[in-house]
Amino acid sequence: MKLQMLMGKVRKVCEMYDLIDDGDKIAVGISGGKDSLTLLNCLADMRIFYPKKYEVLAIAVDLFNGKTDYTKIKEFCKKLDVELVVVNSDINNIVFNIRKEKNPCSLCANLRRGILNSSAKQFGCNKVALGHHSDDLVETFLMSMFYESRLNTFLPKTYLTNNDITVIRPMILLDEKDISSYAKNLPVLFNECPADKHTTREEIKQLIFSLNKTIPQVKQHILSALMNPQRNCLFDKMLNYDKKNEN
Repeated sequence: MKLQMLMGKVRKVCEMYDLIDDGDKIAVGISGGKDSLTLLNCLADMRIFYPKKYEVLAIAVDLFNGKTDYTKIKEFCKKLDVELVVVNSDINNIVFNIRKEKNPCSLCANLRRGILNSSAKQFGCNKVALGHHSDDLVETFLMSMFYESRLNTFLPKTYLTNNDITVIRPMILLDEKDISSYAKNLPVLFNECPADKHTTREEIKQLIFSLNKTIPQVKQHILSALMNPQRNCLFDKMLNYDKKNEN
């Protein structure tokens, strides 16, 4: 998969949902994984030709309180002409040793997002870009339906009143397999999380894989059901609901 093809879909999402405005300073949340590094690469290179001018800042929240080696990612950011800010945290110790969470992902994600958003605001950013892709979108929808008894997933664009930050997800039209193919050339960090591959999300991922054997393209069908305006787009309903609540 070539970067130009990925950027084409990222640009489409940005234009569909008006994710980027002139003068934006966008903090890209860097986990060190394939998704966040691909997003950073796309947004950094898009600055050259995108009609609206914006800045990009990379922010990495170190879960291991300064012990993670970001050397290769720093070199990668330098090539992209993007500053990398590393914010140390004690999240791993809090989640696994102090709280001893049986389902650690939710708490870990909440703590990371809180630090990322506050750090973005501190460094003058008005938007935070996250590397969620189409597989994440579908998996989150199924997890919400199966475990929370509600129809819900994340939006392409969400304004957070507490932080005065807008969260954007420009990769929701990209498939994970295409990101994985491109990311072979990126300095992806080894995932040191003890819960990696042992999560509810992983179970849902395997379920979709299994369903695909009997219902080809099942993930794409679910994605279309969520996003296609001719099929009562769930995003439109959620956006209307949010607007009512704001009033």
